[in-house]
Amino acid sequence: MMFSSRLRIPSPLFKHASLGCLLLLVSGLSACTAFNDVKTNLSESIFGAEPANPPVELEEIKSSYETRVLWTADIGEAGRFTYAPVVADNLLYAVNAEGSVMQLSADSGKKIWETELGEPISSGVSLGGGLVLAGTSKGHLYALNVNGKKLWSAVLSSEVQGQPRYYDGTVIVRTTDHHIYGIDAADGRRKWSYERATPSLSLKTQAGIVVDGGAVYAGFPGGKLISIRADNGKLVWEATVAQPKGVTEIERIADITSLPFVDGPVVYVVAYQGKVAAVDRQRGQILWNRDISSYVGLTEENNKVYLSHTIGSVYSLDSTNGKTFWRQGNLGYRNLTVPLPLSNIVAVGDLEGYIHLLSQDDGSFVGRLQLGSKPIMSLIAGSNANQFFAQSRDGHLYAVTYK
Repeated sequence: MMFSSRLRIPSPLFKHASLGCLLLLVSGLSACTAFNDVKTNLSESIFGAEPANPPVELEEIKSSYETRVLWTADIGEAGRFTYAPVVADNLLYAVNAEGSVMQLSADSGKKIWETELGEPISSGVSLGGGLVLAGTSKGHLYALNVNGKKLWSAVLSSEVQGQPRYYDGTVIVRTTDHHIYGIDAADGRRKWSYERATPSLSLKTQAGIVVDGGAVYAGFPGGKLISIRADNGKLVWEATVAQPKGVTEIERIADITSLPFVDGPVVYVVAYQGKVAAVDRQRGQILWNRDISSYVGLTEENNKVYLSHTIGSVYSLDSTNGKTFWRQGNLGYRNLTVPLPLSNIVAVGDLEGYIHLLSQDDGSFVGRLQLGSKPIMSLIAGSNANQFFAQSRDGHLYAVTYK
């Protein structure tokens, strides 16, 4: 197997925050006699010491909004994993790579309780059915009550990937070996499992699953999106969102590396080195698609799809047909987070700890705030208007307000 020296994969995907979470999973190559040479070639091509494209320098902007940090909490580093906190009933739930699950006050950031699982947490935290859920790199799924007491654990086939989801008495969880499990929320007993074949070369991601209306949606290597039943794990449909292109295996990677987004009768999804698409939930039919690549994913609100392009642009698309409303192209190679729509703005974080506020109308910069100097992993909306939370890779959680 040869890897083309002409291949250029955007460097920011393999720098800073993404270096830990975007590793290439190479398997099935044991027959290659020059395997060490292949690994060296791959490392030099993708994980070079100096990025081919450094982050675009930020220009001065005129802010329309005043932004400030309400509080900061040190919750522990993320390591090679990617997390997002969860907010409910004015409480925040978060995890770290050391194995801690914690509950904090959304008003002050004060830690209320912290429970040690004793092994690295690979998934994000999630809530459902009165449970606090987290999965580990050793393939264990843990359920805690809202006071932090461990209730049960389940043994799975490999590292837990993405946030576990609760639906109607079942916890649904995905693992890195392309299994999806349905676990009894009462006692951790396995109810069903769904399995896909592992490809020879794919991007190792932390994309999990989305559960909505009794269906589980998940993206896979090769640009495949599936829908399975949440009650028994049976396949409903499979859609091909992106077709692999190119000559080499790396050039042909077209994996869905981020979460789908469900809105009404449509599932929106985007593939790395592939397409963004809208898919009919009932039949799995592609309604529209565009040649836009993203590793981190997308979101949708008020008939607009927002996504961060692989090389750093932020797009606003018409959710009905995929046409571009606007594109903000001055954040190139800055390892952007999934955009977060908030009122009249869209917030997006980057690799140097900046939060950029963009106008929902035209994508112009309307505000900017730097939260330390380390990469921002995730942004989530707060319980209060004009407030959101940001989690950085070095283990800080921020409450930010704007007006």
